[in-house]
Amino acid sequence: MIIELLWQNPPIFLVWVLAIIFAITIHEFSHALLGYLLGDNTAKDQGRLTLNPLSHLDMFGLLLLLIAGFGWGKPVPFNPYNLKIKRWGPALVAAAGPISNLVAIIIFGVALKIIASFSGLAADNLLILFLVFLIQINMVLMIFNLLPIPPLDGSKILFSVLPRSAVNIKIMLQRYGPTIILSLILIDRLLGLSYFARFFNIIYQFIINIIF
Repeated sequence: MIIELLWQNPPIFLVWVLAIIFAITIHEFSHALLGYLLGDNTAKDQGRLTLNPLSHLDMFGLLLLLIAGFGWGKPVPFNPYNLKIKRWGPALVAAAGPISNLVAIIIFGVALKIIASFSGLAADNLLILFLVFLIQINMVLMIFNLLPIPPLDGSKILFSVLPRSAVNIKIMLQRYGPTIILSLILIDRLLGLSYFARFFNIIYQFIINIIF
């Protein structure tokens, strides 16, 4: 777990924490920004239309991420009735977070390619590691949040495309979504299946192969 690095290698622990804080901040800010651009001032009025990490971090969620490998930031509030685009507005606001993570992966991937190719820095250099960690945490946030299970972003995208006749599915997911997510994570951890880790590693290796 990341928290173990606090005693084993404090500089790398700090780099990990900075990467996590940056990724969560960009993700949540993007939700707030798109909601505002679509006509809803809810996030702005609650002080979420900012790049200040303190406005977006849930300290318990951050601590859990460092200890258990999964966590969360503060969900960004929005009022779907204020959005200019009624049908697709919630899906667009939800998608803004994962899209921001994808943009970050591209930007930091290009930066890593350039710096690694021309700087001569070793693979264990803190700057190189910071860029690698940024790619990894943004990838995890993007993919995990696209799962179509409430309260994750993917559920709002799913609800926008579901027909009205599927209202029972929506109600069921809203009621049991958090339990489903927690169960999947606990089963993965307790049984040592590591299906999340294996899947994320496949995607990460794919990204690295593209970069290099």
